Amino acid sequence: MEAEIIRCAVQDHIAVVTMDRPPVNAVNAQFLENMMRVFDALSDRDDARVAILTGAGKMFCAGADIKARLAHEPQPGDFWQHSRRAREAFHSILECRVPVIGAINGPALGAGLGIVASCDILIASEHALLGLPEINVGLLGGGRHTMRLFPHSKSRRMMFTGQRLTGAELYRLGVVEECVPADKLMDTARALAAEIAAKSPVAIRLAKHALNAIEFMSLRDGYRFEQNMTGELSKYEDSREAMRAFVEKRPPVFKGR
Repeated sequence: MEAEIIRCAVQDHIAVVTMDRPPVNAVNAQFLENMMRVFDALSDRDDARVAILTGAGKMFCAGADIKARLAHEPQPGDFWQHSRRAREAFHSILECRVPVIGAINGPALGAGLGIVASCDILIASEHALLGLPEINVGLLGGGRHTMRLFPHSKSRRMMFTGQRLTGAELYRLGVVEECVPADKLMDTARALAAEIAAKSPVAIRLAKHALNAIEFMSLRDGYRFEQNMTGELSKYEDSREAMRAFVEKRPPVFKGR
């Protein structure tokens, strides 16, 4: 068994989650299990209001561990089990009750792109790369997650050719919020995280829940859902505090209830 490879540290209501499986943060079963456990735990932690997800070393995540796949003699059920773990690991990020900022420090390939696409907000370093190398290594996958980030033609070109896009290109396309020098990445992510952490944690969790729920709804159904969430939020003390602070022209003091 490898050491814990998805590390999490919480300070000032900001969780920093670091993928740390040298040398390239390649994905295996333990990686996926750890990912699920960390993000599911963050959903239940009162001290965490926002998370930053990044990679240790020069890679964000290199995708599937191809060497391990070749060395392993598959057993009945292995494929289905691994596929299920991957789906649920990505969804543990997407469904985490707190917003997740992806701080893309280096290449995010294949499954790494799936992890990126599961985050709420993206910031890239100048060393970032996104791509789907599966077509070149006898695999498929990642296309649906790519469609969350890129338009039709670009998604298909990436899927068919393995094209990789730099941080600067990702910023030009509007996929990431910022592209910054590598030594500024975490400071930039922390500044954004601090801005989110200063909001009512109740409002932020309901906002993320609403955004996830309405993504594929019609305009009418989606707006109705948001209106219902506004009604739900109005039952909390934080909602009244936000309104009072606005009227009284002072910073709000949120209690998360």
